[in-house]
Amino acid sequence: MSAQLHQAARLLSAYGLDKVQPSDIKIHLIEASPSLLPGLPERLSRATLNQLTGLGIEVLLGERVVEVTAAGMRTHAGQFIPAALKVWAAGVKAPDFLKTIEGLETNRFNQIVVRQTLQTTVDNDIYAIGDCAACPWPERNSTVPPRAQSAHQMASRVFKNIRRRLEAKPQLDYRYRDYGSLVSLGKYSTIGNLMGNLLGTVMIEGLIARLVYLSLYKMHQLAIFGPVRVGLLTLSGFFRRRLQPKIKLH
Repeated sequence: MSAQLHQAARLLSAYGLDKVQPSDIKIHLIEASPSLLPGLPERLSRATLNQLTGLGIEVLLGERVVEVTAAGMRTHAGQFIPAALKVWAAGVKAPDFLKTIEGLETNRFNQIVVRQTLQTTVDNDIYAIGDCAACPWPERNSTVPPRAQSAHQMASRVFKNIRRRLEAKPQLDYRYRDYGSLVSLGKYSTIGNLMGNLLGTVMIEGLIARLVYLSLYKMHQLAIFGPVRVGLLTLSGFFRRRLQPKIKLH
């Protein structure tokens, strides 16, 4: 989002805002964690930080916002950052109604606690997947991260387990497999790491990372819409990109 805002600041004059120059806009990224993207590998986090600072974005790590006013934001260290526009991104949290569902165990993020089979800890006939599920990740002594690839893997396992349950067969445990991460910084860059058995963890950047990012997006579309609709979406997107403005005008 920071990279996209940086790009938008350089397009404003093209749409008649001639009095707003890129130098007039300063972007601050405030992160309470001591590292950027704390859920991702340190090398990827460090590369993303270098890219953002290279764009002139000021990144404040280990800072918590304690007050937001019309004039700006104040951090726990006492620093006041003037800001006309504030964007708050507070991470992933399941909907509040989940914690009020009677009879199911939930955690402080409102996620339903499940076993390795993705069945709830209270009722074997109820499964939970994706962002709303708190599934154990024994290899990391934590829970499976709320990411698209984990939800996709969970869906495949639950499909098989429901069929096995109908056939009175034992349930299979779900094991999360991390295939890597990709961070898109708008038109400027894409950074990522890929996990593999042969080469281990491979760091990728630039055009290669961008192509991998786009291919993964198309794979997700194929899983949802099928090849015909994805082909039509790709073709229509090709023409839309040449007609639509770079930023939304409303």
